[in-house]
Amino acid sequence: MSQGVVARPWSAAPALALARAARPRQWLKNLLVLAAPMAAGVLGQPGRLLSALLVLAAFCLAASGSYLLNDASDVEADRLHPRKRRRPVASGAVSVRTARVAGVVLLVLGPAVAALTGGWQSPAVVAGYVALTLAYTTWLKHQEVVDLIAVAGCHVIRAFAGAVAVGVPVTGWFLVVVSLAALQLVAGKREAELRSRGVSGTRATLAAYPAAYLTQVRIMASGAMIVTYCLWALNAHENLFYGLSIVPFLLLVLRHNLLVERGAGEEPEELVIRDRHTLVFAAALVVLVGLGIYA
Repeated sequence: MSQGVVARPWSAAPALALARAARPRQWLKNLLVLAAPMAAGVLGQPGRLLSALLVLAAFCLAASGSYLLNDASDVEADRLHPRKRRRPVASGAVSVRTARVAGVVLLVLGPAVAALTGGWQSPAVVAGYVALTLAYTTWLKHQEVVDLIAVAGCHVIRAFAGAVAVGVPVTGWFLVVVSLAALQLVAGKREAELRSRGVSGTRATLAAYPAAYLTQVRIMASGAMIVTYCLWALNAHENLFYGLSIVPFLLLVLRHNLLVERGAGEEPEELVIRDRHTLVFAAALVVLVGLGIYA
């Protein structure tokens, strides 16, 4: 090597920035894939467990792809937001072009990984999720009310995909509870965002939502969900553990409503990580339902 030429050391910073832009924390939402297999009591079967885990991985890839494309689409607005401007794409740590290319690659990999389950149903469901997220990124997020249903629908598809992966039927009870829970979380998220709408760079559709409307949607969804879950736990099962699970379920719903009223909820997945009460209530619910299924 000639004098004066210094080898530039390889930097992991761009790769780390891209990994952060993929929002791995958001993968917590994809645990919904395991809800139906757990409720059906089939996670102890190696073949079905593998299928569920493959679909879980597929949703992690597809979700990260959608986040990258969404950040690339919203880059100018995010740069005006006090929190979102620190995201890798908005801050310039990841270029818009890189985000788009990586996003497309991940969206393609999602159904491809789901296809490893051996059937066409799982990749079809993941492809449906990809189609919905693309529609949201390009159009649906600008339509008031529709944007709430679209985001909630993404959660419902995750839960439905788990049932498809392991070949168990989806009950009406399950779909109603998951749909209402998703609507509560989305309404709470928008409500928390609306509290800071005086700051530039927030969603354009927030201007269409009075705060009281989002509160009404959230309370309506949580009330209907509590009633549905109680009917399921008490009437569809004779096992005592299902009835006992109503207590942490109720505490979990009420805790979320309290946190939203206090201004939290803009990042619902982080509540499980950061709020000790939410974590304890969620763990108790999983344990009691698990005992009802497997005991």
